[in-house]
Amino acid sequence: MTRVRGGGVAIALLAAAALTGCSGSGSEAPQIVVTTNILGDVVGEIAGEEAEVTTLMKPNADPHSFEISAQQAALMESADLVVSNGLGLEEGLQQHLDRAIDAGAPAIAAGDHIAVLDYTSEDAAGTPDPHFWTDPARMVDVVDAVEAEIAEIPGIDAAAVAANADTYRAELETLDSEMVAAFAAIPEDRRALVTNHHVFGYLADRFGFRIVGAVVPGGTTLAAPSAADLRDLASAIEEADVPTIFAESSQPDRLVQVLASEAGIDVDVAELFTESLTEPGEGADTYLTMMRTNTERIANGLNS
Repeated sequence: MTRVRGGGVAIALLAAAALTGCSGSGSEAPQIVVTTNILGDVVGEIAGEEAEVTTLMKPNADPHSFEISAQQAALMESADLVVSNGLGLEEGLQQHLDRAIDAGAPAIAAGDHIAVLDYTSEDAAGTPDPHFWTDPARMVDVVDAVEAEIAEIPGIDAAAVAANADTYRAELETLDSEMVAAFAAIPEDRRALVTNHHVFGYLADRFGFRIVGAVVPGGTTLAAPSAADLRDLASAIEEADVPTIFAESSQPDRLVQVLASEAGIDVDVAELFTESLTEPGEGADTYLTMMRTNTERIANGLNS
């Protein structure tokens, strides 16, 4: 074990605190811990200056498989509020969520406060779809629920939180209007979506798209397609005359490129930011930016 002497101890402790986003220096601000970075961005907008918000999932990560440190798990257990998706998205994190709740940490699962859709694919039929953020109208319901929970934390200025939430709801309503207008320009026969895996159920339901299929079967990125799966999807793409298929930023697009080649048709591959925010400057560093970027790329790809 490396020994750290004198002032080096303080430096090491401060560095550890910075890595986890927690207030290791003894901040008295209420602590909110959020599992995924999309929810983390939204919760941060609602909390504003009233609480310290720690997001566990790093930018450009896969929510189905990211892991956390022991220190981050302990932070969850001591938090004033833990915010999670709640519909099985954070597959590698569930044991830590359960442990935090058992330890008495107040918690809210966003999926408990929306109109949940089930996956429509045969591989995951009857399983709740956790990708509700692709519909900004459902995110308004999430804001409502999170606002109420944050306002109950001791020491929080509920009026300030309400003002933050009102501002963000207005942003979501503007986003929704922009998406309606952009998608209305796509001809009905071109409103067909193919992605890495099944992530657009809520967007399709809200804006009138058809889900032709996904490269990865089921609702998780942890599955793998068979050769038969790829052949069937290639046939469906050709039959639907899909001009563009979409690869997610958190997953390599190799399989999508293979599928495009296997289909034997002229099909483009475009990248979307669907399950994770990015670092600043990479195209999707906030939820609102991510949705606007995706809307533009979907509209351009299906109108090509």
